[in-house]
Amino acid sequence: MPLVIRAAKEEDLPSLLALYAELDGDEGRVLGLDEARAIFARLQRYPNYRIYLAILDGEVVGSFALLIMDNLAHHGAPSGIVEDLVVEAAYRGRGIGRQMMEYAFARCKEAGCYKMALSSNLKREAAHGFYERLGFKKHGYSFIVEL
Repeated sequence: MPLVIRAAKEEDLPSLLALYAELDGDEGRVLGLDEARAIFARLQRYPNYRIYLAILDGEVVGSFALLIMDNLAHHGAPSGIVEDLVVEAAYRGRGIGRQMMEYAFARCKEAGCYKMALSSNLKREAAHGFYERLGFKKHGYSFIVEL
C-alpha cells in the first residue's frame, strides 16, 4: 500500500503526540491531549499553516508542519517554512521523510513560494545530510533565544 500524506485532523492527535515524543530536545515530553486539542483548534484558523501526516497501511508513521507565509518583500512572493519533521524510529530509512519533503516542496511550488526553509539543530548531523541530499543548501545562520 502506498504512503498517504494528508492534513492532520483532531482525531489524529494521539498518534501525532506519540510521534512528537520522538523529536529531539523534548526528552519525550508532549502536551496533554486537552491542551493539544485547544492549540490544534487555534492552528486550524491560520490560513496557510497545516500539520501533515504520513500514513502507511493505516498507521501514522511520520509528520511535519508547513507554514506558507505571505510576504511584502520579495515582490510579494510567499515563502514556506517546515517544522517538526519526524518519522517514527522503526520506519526511518525507508524514504518516508523524502516523500514528506517532496510533498512540502509541491505545496510550496503550487503557492508560488520563492523558497522553502527549515532549521536544524547543529548536533543533528545525519539530518543535515538528509536535507542536503534533498537539495537544501546551508544559508546564513539560524539564531534563537530560549524563552
